[in-house]
Amino acid sequence: MITRIYIVGYMGAGKTTISRRLAKRLGWRFADIDHLIEEKTQLSIDSYFKKYGEMAFRKIETEVLQTTGNFENIIISTGGGTPCFNQNMEWMNAHGFTVFVQVSAESAASRLMSSKNHRPLLENKSGEELLDYVKQHYAARLPYYQKARMTIKGENLNVDDLLIMIQLYEEGNKA
Repeated sequence: MITRIYIVGYMGAGKTTISRRLAKRLGWRFADIDHLIEEKTQLSIDSYFKKYGEMAFRKIETEVLQTTGNFENIIISTGGGTPCFNQNMEWMNAHGFTVFVQVSAESAASRLMSSKNHRPLLENKSGEELLDYVKQHYAARLPYYQKARMTIKGENLNVDDLLIMIQLYEEGNKA
């Protein structure tokens, strides 16, 4: 029985929004890896990145992710890079059900334009630079995301449809 769902995907895919809606629909708890990291470090993700660098961030991200293995009846929204480091995707597949929220690079770039100054990897990029970066960066991360148990299209996603897909997956794997 599925009791822990990890929502993965690129920045701007809508993972947090989808996770909150799914948790509410199921009556489950919701957690966001970035918020858990901020609580643990008492720093914003941006500040932590700037102070300690990406490798230190990825180490604490993995530590925080693995604490979620103790929770049940929870939807966990991951950071865009969470699945791509330290065998985190394999860990999530072993400890829960993973859903990849897939959006086009263009959709992700468009969604990120308004929030790029709050994302360490996107600061100071023009619209064209951002799209080029997203296309290249997304392509590099895609093989990790594609290890998820389920892939859904993020544009115009209906949470009830996602819930039905998860239930059908669970029923099909009860052998």
